[in-house]
Amino acid sequence: MRHLLHATLLATLATTAQADPWQTGLAPLTIAHDTRPLEGFVWYPTDDTAGADTHLGNPVWQGITAIADATPVNGSLPLVVLSHGMYGNARNQAWLAAELSRQGYAVAAIDHPGSSTWSRDPDLSRQLWERPRDISRVIDHLTGPDATLAIDPNHIYMAGHSLGGFTAIALAGGRWDSDGFDAFCTDQPDDLVCGIMDRWHIAQTPEDQAEMEADLSDPRIRAFAVLDPGGVQTFSTASLNAIDRPVLVYGAPDDIMGLNLDVEARALAAALTADTSTYLEPDGLAHFDFLGVCTPNAVEILKEEDPGEEYVCDRGHDERIAEHARIAETITGFFPKQ
Repeated sequence: MRHLLHATLLATLATTAQADPWQTGLAPLTIAHDTRPLEGFVWYPTDDTAGADTHLGNPVWQGITAIADATPVNGSLPLVVLSHGMYGNARNQAWLAAELSRQGYAVAAIDHPGSSTWSRDPDLSRQLWERPRDISRVIDHLTGPDATLAIDPNHIYMAGHSLGGFTAIALAGGRWDSDGFDAFCTDQPDDLVCGIMDRWHIAQTPEDQAEMEADLSDPRIRAFAVLDPGGVQTFSTASLNAIDRPVLVYGAPDDIMGLNLDVEARALAAALTADTSTYLEPDGLAHFDFLGVCTPNAVEILKEEDPGEEYVCDRGHDERIAEHARIAETITGFFPKQ
């Protein structure tokens, strides 16, 4: 197991970052489609200074500082596409997007239909193969003839949290293994992911099984950050062994979600090629530390409005800000800009 937790090793991963050389520009992202339209945001570096305001916040989640519809900096930009977790949304990693944009990246995130905060239609949830395709469509849109940003096609990256980590693995070349996953769930019927996939009716018809077992990889994505993934046990070990692009894997040991690191992040790290992968499991890191910073009143609001969900903001302010700084620095170092 490749636990790279020493500060000296982290320093070699994260190149010395410029001290916020740019401001964050923010624009809505809309990708039209008859049955699966996508909505989200694009963050990007700008030299503009006027109009900075707080965006994408609410009484529970602290917003980020950005300039709406700012003028992008000149030149081609590296692109990072984000994928949220189960029932999350495009705002969940706005903290990471804002920091990456200040360091010179364009960043895009969308709400995945069927598995997002506001879209839980069972028929869309069942079409889990569409999640990786959503990310590929975002790349198509941002690199197409009508794109408003100049994207460097040789520096396209992807980061995914939780079910977004599953999405990232599929885009890297992981292949759904129906027989292997069935055997796993027979042996471990109480596994969290087994229950979710069963409730969502994933791969339960021959047609759906064929869709899930298809090659969903995207060769345009040069490297991946997989943030405390869920669903690693659904992929064939052989396909994970064959992934040859750089992958940064985070495991969160302080986890109340019920994800078993031994069959999730640790298993992924063990299956990947040592020369191209990096595994981090920082002490005290929790699954929801990859979400935004919670407001001072967040826990009390959640206790009243959504009892039982307040754990998402456990140690969610000062401690989470510190975790975010370390995570953003490491990801910046892992995704080269040129």
